[in-house]
Amino acid sequence: MHGNLHEIDIRSILQLISLGQRTGQLLVEACFDTQDQLTNYNTAKNHQSLNTEKQFWFVFFLNGEIIYCQQGDTNLSRIDDYLHHYRIEKQLNEQQLASLGSENAPEYGYLWALLERNIIEPKIAHRIIHRLVDETLFDLLSLHQGTFIFRQGATLTPQLTSLEIPPLVYKITQQIQEWKQLYPHIQSAEQLPILADMVKLESSLPAETINKLQHWADGKKTLRQLARHLNRDILTVAKAIYPYVEQGWLQIVYSTANTSPLIRANTAIEHQHQRRVVCIDDTKTVCETVESILTSQGYEAISLTNSLEAINLIFKLQPDLILCDIAMPDLDGYEICSMLRHSRTFQNIPIIILTANDKFIDRVRATMVGATDYLTKPFGDTELLMLVEKYITVTPSLRKSTICNID
Repeated sequence: MHGNLHEIDIRSILQLISLGQRTGQLLVEACFDTQDQLTNYNTAKNHQSLNTEKQFWFVFFLNGEIIYCQQGDTNLSRIDDYLHHYRIEKQLNEQQLASLGSENAPEYGYLWALLERNIIEPKIAHRIIHRLVDETLFDLLSLHQGTFIFRQGATLTPQLTSLEIPPLVYKITQQIQEWKQLYPHIQSAEQLPILADMVKLESSLPAETINKLQHWADGKKTLRQLARHLNRDILTVAKAIYPYVEQGWLQIVYSTANTSPLIRANTAIEHQHQRRVVCIDDTKTVCETVESILTSQGYEAISLTNSLEAINLIFKLQPDLILCDIAMPDLDGYEICSMLRHSRTFQNIPIIILTANDKFIDRVRATMVGATDYLTKPFGDTELLMLVEKYITVTPSLRKSTICNID
């Protein structure tokens, strides 16, 4: 099994491996040019560009479950960060570390070397593996372009643990959705938090809290490193500091030395990508109203008035959010929503139901078919914008005015 990620996403690949109870390894590769932009698939496939950087990940499976994830040609620093949390300072000597270079997965070999020498206990190794799998899947499920290949066959040995894919993917997908709500204040796990306004901090927070912030927000540790040192997931750490960032007491900055090509490329794309909203409604005036409101705020708004044609077109359009009227001929909004939710492509795309009937039963039916939210017609600019802004974030440089962000 192989291909590129604009044809099938990571979530679907993992589901296939889980359902097929496959054993083997998945290699995912993303290619970046020197301008920190993701290259197109042809460049990644043919390697014709001389100014490209690659980043890759390995995921190892046993009978459809994940036993380990490794990010590229790792330097073992991920595990060292977790050892810091457990206050384990004794590590391997240079000769022992050098011997890991010949192994298929040096990180995994590093963990087993620590276990064999009783430097860590099995339960600690298990926790570290779980955290490393979580953070790798967080990056992979956020990836939209690249290539992949799954090789069926032998996997890593010996086996320490295995993790079921469906609950992992569900959890990480939810984290990614919440992570997007922190944008633009927090954009990347590779950003560095630094203290910005000590005067306001000292006047607003207790000394103990300030001391903790000074220790962690030293401008040297990325958010991801903080998460490892604290043994927390990246979302928990980001949400904990978000109020301080929002107040301007902390700043989140990029470090060129620490920022991976993937993070820089995804951030660049985020700044360029105009969020696309598709409105499915057989009433032209409603479509025109939606287009007028959204395009004025930097969104790309596309109207579809034929519900049958909309089903075919929407797969080509790949919108970031869908507005769908209930009362339409041929297919109503409930049927369209239900059909889209049965496709892996649209399982996590926000779908907002539009209706002139604000009745309890309508809301219940909308929820049952998988609608994300509900908007009653007629609606004004503020109502529509606030609801759209709740689920997708338009690039700040594309905005023409400030929109209130609802949590």
